[in-house]
Amino acid sequence: LAKTVYAEVYFEEKFDDTWADRWVVSDWKADEGLRGEFVLSAGKWFGDAVEDLGIQTSGDARFYAASADFGKTISNAGKTLVVQFSVKHEQKLDCGGGYIKLLASTTDQKTFGGDTPYAVMFGPDICGSATKRTHLILTDKKGNNLLTKKTIPCETDTLTHIYTLVVNPNNTYSVLIDNAEKETGLLEEHFDFLLPKTVTDPAARKPLDWDDRREVPDVTDVKPEGHDDVPEAVTDPDARKPEGWHDDDDGEWEAPLVKNPLFKGPWVQKQIDNPNFAGTWTAPEIPNPAYVPNADLYLFHDLRYVGFELWQVTAGSIFDNVLVTDDAQYAFAAADAFLENSKHAETKMFELATAKQKTENEAEAKRLQEEAETNAAAENTFGDYEHSAEDEPGKDEL
Repeated sequence: LAKTVYAEVYFEEKFDDTWADRWVVSDWKADEGLRGEFVLSAGKWFGDAVEDLGIQTSGDARFYAASADFGKTISNAGKTLVVQFSVKHEQKLDCGGGYIKLLASTTDQKTFGGDTPYAVMFGPDICGSATKRTHLILTDKKGNNLLTKKTIPCETDTLTHIYTLVVNPNNTYSVLIDNAEKETGLLEEHFDFLLPKTVTDPAARKPLDWDDRREVPDVTDVKPEGHDDVPEAVTDPDARKPEGWHDDDDGEWEAPLVKNPLFKGPWVQKQIDNPNFAGTWTAPEIPNPAYVPNADLYLFHDLRYVGFELWQVTAGSIFDNVLVTDDAQYAFAAADAFLENSKHAETKMFELATAKQKTENEAEAKRLQEEAETNAAAENTFGDYEHSAEDEPGKDEL
């Protein structure tokens, strides 16, 4: 693939059997027996058994952490920063991360873990039906991790997908999956880097004549005459004094009260739409005196390592095609090449494997059904034999 003139590829990895020479596996969680191991694999379906090798998570309910060195500390001052990688959740990931991180030169690769500071965190995050998104966190100059305010979708099937993050020196960014844009915009608007440009005017007051009532009483609706004279309960007209009731001994008998069918409850005047409704009043916005623009939101001065730091309930994700560069076109071309070649062949292999599995499942289901029917028929035959034996007269009866 040709690079743009003056463009630079800071790091590129297509995993092979020498990958461990370039990547440092962290000791994070090892002392707790919870460290997972990355293994080299192309998975069960792929485009090319060698070209599509990647590192795969290999143990369920484990933590994973590995990182690689760019070879020098870089800054993206005045340049585009592109982070790209592929991931295949071959196990149909139920809960876990699939994201990549960019780390500073102060990082200790042997202790790299969940608490290690990072500059960028990017990639799919899946857990049940509630969480299915592309995670994107950028760290500001004060060390605050800022999560995007946008919900960016992610892929949830079992095929390989290419995730691309582009951060531009004009303080814009884009997220692409398989070279299709999923989100783009201003860093200032999609992340809480800065205080808001405007604030509610604290001196504003709702005008005295502002009518925010949605409905008003219908002046034509008048309470019917005698409405309040109808009692809620009346004497039960069907009640009769019990036999044996003696007023002298039992007191004067009174019929019980029952609900009055004519009682309609308190009268409530009808409401109608307010013809003078002015809407809900909100205070106007004014320029925020504390707002300070910053042209360097995109800027990371100290980038040295790229790493995967993950937790997965069910292992099996395969990571590959890692790229960090300042050349977006080079990254797009690399993604296109993968999609047109490996991904196409991988999809065909997956479809064939799926069809084969479906045929085998149907054959097995049919075998089990036939076996059950044969057993049921045998049991019925044996039952008929037992009954006939019981019905046959014995010697004593002859």
